[in-house]
Amino acid sequence: MKKVLVIKNEVAELERLAIFIEQVAEESNLDPETTMNLNLALEEVVSNVILYAYPQKMGEDITITAQLDGGTLVFTITDKGEEFDPTKVEEADVTLDAEDRQIGGLGIFIVRNIMNEVTYQRLEGKNILTLKKNI
Repeated sequence: MKKVLVIKNEVAELERLAIFIEQVAEESNLDPETTMNLNLALEEVVSNVILYAYPQKMGEDITITAQLDGGTLVFTITDKGEEFDPTKVEEADVTLDAEDRQIGGLGIFIVRNIMNEVTYQRLEGKNILTLKKNI
């Protein structure tokens, strides 16, 4: 199974992402909890691309690919926005109270805890983030 979704960098497109994830989950026979977690992780990553990858530019493409590879579901998020490696973001210190924590970093913390593997590479002017979930 391989599915591809191309959306624009607009917050309204997150609805299409949620439908895409539901379809992938259904085809992969995932339980509701795993589906919800995947939706949370993907929405976090894609919303960050929408909000930050293309400052001052609307209508840019973000490509999300989902592929079932044996017992692993692989999501690849690709954009041509500003270079940013979320895997290098310092881990949020969740032991601190909310008011003592630095702003940011919680999203990637959530993604790392949901997914089994998170990798990033910059190739030919594109950000390529790969998220793997063992199912």
